[in-house]
Amino acid sequence: MATKPPIGDPVQDAPQVTPPKHAAAGLPAIGHTLKIAQEQMGLVRTARTLLKVNQKDGFDCPGCAWPEGDKRHAAEFCENGAKAVAEEATLRRVTPAFFAEHPLSDLAGRSGYWLGQQGRITRPVYLPEGGDRYEAVSWQRAFEIIAEELKALASPDEAVFYTSGRTSNEAAFLFQLFAREFGTNNLPDCSNMCHESSGSALSETIGIGKGSVSLEDLHQAELIIVAGQNPGTNHPRMLSALEQAKKAGAKIISVNPLPEAGTERFKNPQTPLGMVKGTALTDLFLQIRIGGDQALFRLLNKLVIETDGALDETFIREHTHGYEELAAAAKEADWDETLKATGLNRPEIERALAMILASKRTIVCWAMGLTQHKHAVATIREVVNLLLLRGDIGRPGAGVCPVRGHSNVQGDRTMGIFERPAPAFLDALDREFSITSPRAHGFDVVRAIEALRDGRAKVFFAMGGNFVGATPDTDVTEAAMRNASLTVHVSTKLNRSHAVTGRRALILPTLGRTDKDVQAGGRQFVTVEDSMGMVHASRGNLAPASPHLLSEPAIVARMARAVLGTASKTPWEDFEADYAAVRDRIARVVPGFEDFNARVARPGGFQLPHGPRDERRFPTKNGKANFTAAPVEYPEVPAGRLLLQTLRSHDQYNTTIYGLDDRYRGITGGRRVVMVHPDDAAELGLADGSYTDLVSEWKDGVERRAPGFRVVHYPTARGCAAAYYPETNVLVPLDSTADTSNTPASKSVVVRFEPA
Repeated sequence: MATKPPIGDPVQDAPQVTPPKHAAAGLPAIGHTLKIAQEQMGLVRTARTLLKVNQKDGFDCPGCAWPEGDKRHAAEFCENGAKAVAEEATLRRVTPAFFAEHPLSDLAGRSGYWLGQQGRITRPVYLPEGGDRYEAVSWQRAFEIIAEELKALASPDEAVFYTSGRTSNEAAFLFQLFAREFGTNNLPDCSNMCHESSGSALSETIGIGKGSVSLEDLHQAELIIVAGQNPGTNHPRMLSALEQAKKAGAKIISVNPLPEAGTERFKNPQTPLGMVKGTALTDLFLQIRIGGDQALFRLLNKLVIETDGALDETFIREHTHGYEELAAAAKEADWDETLKATGLNRPEIERALAMILASKRTIVCWAMGLTQHKHAVATIREVVNLLLLRGDIGRPGAGVCPVRGHSNVQGDRTMGIFERPAPAFLDALDREFSITSPRAHGFDVVRAIEALRDGRAKVFFAMGGNFVGATPDTDVTEAAMRNASLTVHVSTKLNRSHAVTGRRALILPTLGRTDKDVQAGGRQFVTVEDSMGMVHASRGNLAPASPHLLSEPAIVARMARAVLGTASKTPWEDFEADYAAVRDRIARVVPGFEDFNARVARPGGFQLPHGPRDERRFPTKNGKANFTAAPVEYPEVPAGRLLLQTLRSHDQYNTTIYGLDDRYRGITGGRRVVMVHPDDAAELGLADGSYTDLVSEWKDGVERRAPGFRVVHYPTARGCAAAYYPETNVLVPLDSTADTSNTPASKSVVVRFEPA
């Protein structure tokens, strides 16, 4: 039987700490999955729901974007995916009576965990100007309020339309169409905070801002480098692919400041032997200092260039540009400087080199550990350099693999959710809909916060997500949001963003992935794109949490009709009635989606074209894959300070907190912990179990403080520390961002420690 939500916030002032684990998944993962699912859904609903996750006739997991193979297991989900499904398919409900009982001041004082545990929102609610709590409102009145505010703006560019990576292709396409017909490219999205650096680097170097490998490529690789990524928590189904690669003879190098159970050993819960023994994954662990990855790959590239016979000279000659510039820059790479930047020793790097040279098919996977630094784009370009030197793009078992987090974050970008759209996309959109899209670039996430702070943006509309919880510089961001005239959130559940509002605010409850979607044209399905460019259908199988919910496409269509009125010739009502009509338009606007409806009707969907992967065709300005030669950077940390990275716990997905434990790292019952190497702690006088305030240091001289963190002596890299977000987002300065991509540098924050 499902349980009721917690009445009060759990006490988090005494986290318990045990040694970290050395294997991921196994029986504990099964037990924890069933426990969470039963608490949220009950036993019958659990079975009915989980057996449809990631199935060809089911719904796409609302968690990560890891792909599925053609042959699927009956339990095609991981522990954290099951948690995501359970929280969406929960039997708990947030009704208007809840909002009557809990004023905004109460919600603002609650933890993200408590808010999320309350259940599904059942009615649209409105916070009037001067009001102290949300109240029920009709859908018609909600859209009237939005129209009032948007029509009152001096310019369409005073509105910001944010998108979460859970939004379907159909909803995302309609959302960007509405924003551009309204007159703005202010379309920030969660990519701005995560893989924007990957897109920036890959677009310049190989001509497309997506990974170049498939699931089958991982299975065929001889060497897989996993850099700045913790798949055991963030992409657990990736462990099955790594296990299959290992069984086929692949070697794995893990590059990370923290040892992680998931890359150490995987106990596959889908096989008896896997649960008992498991598979050792990592052959070489490079415990790198935070931000030292560019220096490491630059030195490796120098050593590859200097090794006779190591270069794929035919590939370099026929398909690349800029080799001479890279070779000249790599020649300057220095062993001593690299060892200082990375914290590694020479034998470790030499062993990595030997493994690279022995491999004829290499894949490099990465995530936020590479993308959230000032020099993130240059770092990823250096990764690409390595693969280009070896000819490891455009052949089976080799390539680039940025592992996306949210389940359709890549699809949203494909559908046009981007503040800097390509002119060709806008031209196609304008031809199809007889509109004139704006050409001026819009705001990304950081610039949207700055615009709200400075009064240059006045209306904020979020299609999903938890903007306040995900963004940097919490105090600045919250003040910016409170400066808005209207904030609107399309949501399934409560989160911190609903408690930090403009002068007026709306929460618009929507269908989730697990919900049946029936419109005037009959039962509907939506589509998503996974991390490897596969597009497939998603069909919910549960009765909606309330009869008062609208789907995301319906919300966009009705908002567009209210705001644009009869001046718009776009058939918004038809799009709401039948999403196939939306897909027909996508097919005529977005390359690769030709004959969309017929192709997505096939079980498993279809793969989008990818020039570098499919035919070694690189759609860059010069038609070649580009080597780059940026100066090597790495963070310099003053004496008495450490470099902090923000990260997730195992009971967490993005900003959604499922529980207060981080099982693999041995931390239970609390989240306000900071992990510090015992030797660094001794030098700083930080006893294990003591409490400290974290204070970040930045060039603006502003004090940013996260108080009351328990010190945990932990085997992280020397000179480094780690703590969970969103609690530590307050420490990340708004203008501490990656060059080119403008992604917040959340993985390299200089901090000092003060007594709590």
